[in-house]
Amino acid sequence: MDDWLHRAPTAFGGKRLFRLGLAANYGIDEDGVRAAMDRGVNLFFWTMRAGGLKNPLRDALQRRRDSVAVVGVAQLGWFGWGVRRGAEKLLRELGTDHLDVYLLSWLGVGSAWTSATERELVHLRESGKVRAIGVSIHDRPRAGGLAGSSPLDLLMIRYNAAHPGAERDIFPHVRDAKPSILAYTATAWRRLLKTPKGWDRPAMTAGDCYRFQLSSPHVDLALTGPKSRAEVEANLDAIAKGPLTADEEAWMREFGRAVHG
Repeated sequence: MDDWLHRAPTAFGGKRLFRLGLAANYGIDEDGVRAAMDRGVNLFFWTMRAGGLKNPLRDALQRRRDSVAVVGVAQLGWFGWGVRRGAEKLLRELGTDHLDVYLLSWLGVGSAWTSATERELVHLRESGKVRAIGVSIHDRPRAGGLAGSSPLDLLMIRYNAAHPGAERDIFPHVRDAKPSILAYTATAWRRLLKTPKGWDRPAMTAGDCYRFQLSSPHVDLALTGPKSRAEVEANLDAIAKGPLTADEEAWMREFGRAVHG
């Protein structure tokens, strides 16, 4: 079970991480964040809307930096100067001397992969201000190409029971666990939590969705975005059940196809 709940992805330099990371941009408060930390969560996704995360994360970074990982996002990912200034601003906000991973967000829609942005990302990594670089991306074929021929250390991708296409378009291009894979949109923006027309069995729970992601041997880490302490506790209880059984995986894939339509 320890191998199921923890991993040391290459993008994080061998740092041992709890595989379900916390994104706090859906309203979870400081109490919920600290409850997650108390249960071993040590990977955190920082955005401008992560208000409840700021104080607990700054405290954790000051007291135990070597055992906490933070992923930050470039707010102006279209230009080299925006990438550089964004990283420096995040370092000041969080009171740390480095980010574990720094991302261009929603590549092709909210940011651009150009010679300038690539150069600044690589320079930030070489300077030590960020330890690894990555992108979040929905364009699966493009992500597969970047996995095979780019300096990226991490891909943050959509992967869930309704959208399993990464198994075809991305995962085969990952070699020697590089780049690391961080999965998000586990619930397909909550579509997987609702029964589709014509389905006469239960819908998936959020916990089922995270277990689906983490049961893939290609997924290093996943992100949860709970609104409350109760939700984060329920999600952590769910993944403690371990990997999916063959029967569970079969019905989740069938349900995902029904949701996708």
